Amino acid sequence: MKMNRLGGKVVELKKLYKAYGDKKILEGFDYTFSKGERVGVIGKNGAGKSTFLNILQGLQEPDSGKVNIGDTIIFGNYSQQGLQVKTDMRVIEFVKDIAEHFPLAKGGTLSAAQFLELFLFNPDKQYTYISKLSGGEKRRLHLLSILFRNPNFLILDEPTNDLDLPTLGVLENFLMEYPGCLLIVSHDRYFMDRLVDHLLVFEGEGVISDFPGNYTQYRLQEDKKKMAGESAQLTVKPTVAPQQATPVEKKKFLLKKNVSLSYCRKKWKI
Repeated sequence: MKMNRLGGKVVELKKLYKAYGDKKILEGFDYTFSKGERVGVIGKNGAGKSTFLNILQGLQEPDSGKVNIGDTIIFGNYSQQGLQVKTDMRVIEFVKDIAEHFPLAKGGTLSAAQFLELFLFNPDKQYTYISKLSGGEKRRLHLLSILFRNPNFLILDEPTNDLDLPTLGVLENFLMEYPGCLLIVSHDRYFMDRLVDHLLVFEGEGVISDFPGNYTQYRLQEDKKKMAGESAQLTVKPTVAPQQATPVEKKKFLLKKNVSLSYCRKKWKI
């Protein structure tokens, strides 16, 4: 594919702070995206990943800090909100309203109909009204509509949660050739391993670490840390104070008055 031109400046994040009451999302976060960068974003639910994506795109303001977006940046965001269509229309008409053709890297173009076929919409389905599509077909059309706009900074928020396997296969092939910046939020290890080079890990309390590897490598490192911690707990045994020997009680012999020592020696043979 031939992507929209990407200038020297992509996105710069400088000293970002964001919190909701006592809950910290970003705590002085700095990062500069590079051309063609492929980043995975992981972390527990509620750690602030969605807020981060909104701030990155300029859709939400941080409490403090700066977001500098390059002049040539065109964001494409596949989110959980789904397809938004104001008026019902045929699938082909909806796509042609975005563009008539999709540019290819080696010259030439794909028509709207050809791009729809690439994403598994056969000619009959292309003339179906959007309201008649299944839920899976609407999600596929939503994805297609974002990609057909030819963004140079693509954000995918949990794509494997909504898309069926055939669509995911088409998407993976498309992204393998995608030359722009790619940011994926997902817990799907296989999908992430194929497509990202490093991870931004939301650890909570505003802490975000940059892990230089894929999802499988990150999980292996975390498992090793966990095993090392468990091993350390096993090797440290509680100190038990040595038991003191019970003193042997000595027998006491009480001598009555007026009993001679010679009598005692005869009686006890001592």
